[in-house]
Amino acid sequence: MAGIAITRSRIYAVPSFLPSREALCRPGASGPYRSPRPAAPRSAMLVYIHVPFCRSRCRYCAFHSLPLGPASPDASPQVAAYRTCLLRELDLWAARLGRRPVESVFFGGGTPSLLPPDFQGAVLERIDRHFHLAAGAEISMEANPESLLARRAVDGYLAAGVNRISLGVQSLDDALLSRLGRPHRRADVLRAVDHLRAAGCRNLGLDLMWGLPGQDVAHWLGTLEEALRLEPEHISAYGLTLESGTPLEREHAAGRLALPEEGAQERMFLEGIRLLAAHGLEQYEISNYARPGFCSRHNLGYWTGADYLGLGPAATSTLDGRRWTDTPDQMRWQADIDAGRPDHDAEAITPHIRLEERLMLALRTCAGFELAEYTTLSGRDFEADHGRWARGLERAGLARTAGGRLALTPRGLLVSNAVVADLFERLDELGL
Repeated sequence: MAGIAITRSRIYAVPSFLPSREALCRPGASGPYRSPRPAAPRSAMLVYIHVPFCRSRCRYCAFHSLPLGPASPDASPQVAAYRTCLLRELDLWAARLGRRPVESVFFGGGTPSLLPPDFQGAVLERIDRHFHLAAGAEISMEANPESLLARRAVDGYLAAGVNRISLGVQSLDDALLSRLGRPHRRADVLRAVDHLRAAGCRNLGLDLMWGLPGQDVAHWLGTLEEALRLEPEHISAYGLTLESGTPLEREHAAGRLALPEEGAQERMFLEGIRLLAAHGLEQYEISNYARPGFCSRHNLGYWTGADYLGLGPAATSTLDGRRWTDTPDQMRWQADIDAGRPDHDAEAITPHIRLEERLMLALRTCAGFELAEYTTLSGRDFEADHGRWARGLERAGLARTAGGRLALTPRGLLVSNAVVADLFERLDELGL
């Protein structure tokens, strides 16, 4: 997403099996935990660690998170129990899976950077001990700017093995940050980025949001231009979604919150793509842009159908044709680990589910869907089943077919949910 007491003098110590800090965060470098062991024969997987804690819940957030308030996480019995149980969950899966190769690790949340670096270090050490962590594995961590204001903390995360930071900026407008319920301000972002670069982080992503209350196209493009001056290797740009039950959704339903009109949001998306491309960040998925060599390997694994093991409350796993989600309730999660059954509600991924998921996820990416994979998964020919439909999308400027792949254009990505829903209806009509 341990529980061992550790003095502050040791929190930031570099484990002996790690390379120098200068090697951390360098694309193409061997990275942390380079292993001399020969490649393991089993198929590789991704590992996702869900850290459910945050300082306070943002006003748009519907993810599972547990606000801790201003108190130190070190003083929280809930955090201590989580740390201990997470390592036990890792031990449990190691006994079942053996030395399975791990290509990437992602600490998500919540706010993973709310916990001190000894937590990430302990988890990575345990993964390296139990599994076959690939040389040059991508180790990502979501972080909030206000939790990286101390250079010592930044040094500690990199020393622990993190080599990719996804910084939750969302906006560089203090008024909007306050409206969103974010705990940081613009100055915190600038200081955090300075610390990350000075510490040697060379794989930095900025997470931003568009379509915010009161925002217009010029404001959004100005936000992107300011973010680009920070020279990130990656930008994630998400349109605001009003999730049911969140404070922003309730305000909107009551008529107290106005969002940009649909036409303005369309321009934000399309003009944002062009602006980022002009500065060397190419779109590779609906919401993600990267310089060459800096796509998120972990997220690409999700979108291309890789197996992944999720650890922590509310984390989802997909392994060996089965899927399950750990319970979000921490006490029940701990009880499931005690009983050795975090996957007690696993479901089989049927051929129908697999086909729909592969189509849906691949069509989120700019590379699109390989038509031959349709035949592999369905036993049928894509051209015979959907050729006329695909050509209709092309005539409308929503898709392109080339090199044996079907991909959505930027305008097609804007309406991807409707395109995918239409395709699913076609599959149902075919009995797939």
